[in-house]
Amino acid sequence: MGLTKSEIFTEEQNEIAALAKVLGHPARIAILQNLIRRNTCVCGDLVADIGLAQPTISQHLKELKRIGIIKGTIEGTSVCYCIDENKWSSVQHTMFQFFQSNPNCC
Repeated sequence: MGLTKSEIFTEEQNEIAALAKVLGHPARIAILQNLIRRNTCVCGDLVADIGLAQPTISQHLKELKRIGIIKGTIEGTSVCYCIDENKWSSVQHTMFQFFQSNPNCC
């Protein structure tokens, strides 16, 4: 059986691509900015703040949680979300290193 496309790239290249894909949606950026600004776990206020329907917000939260940028804790019947500080630091480092690369071209 042949290689999948992701297998021909480095782990770092796959990680950067996964981050870029998840961060490539403005709703997800708005959610992250909201969580960062509040600096606390948020349980359901995102719908009013972002202006999207609950199922849409939930789908975006699922994608952010899938790559580990946010974490959720169950409080009663709600799931409260906040930034995973360790993963956020890792994302910052990875993207900083990527953007610090100096192109040497014509």
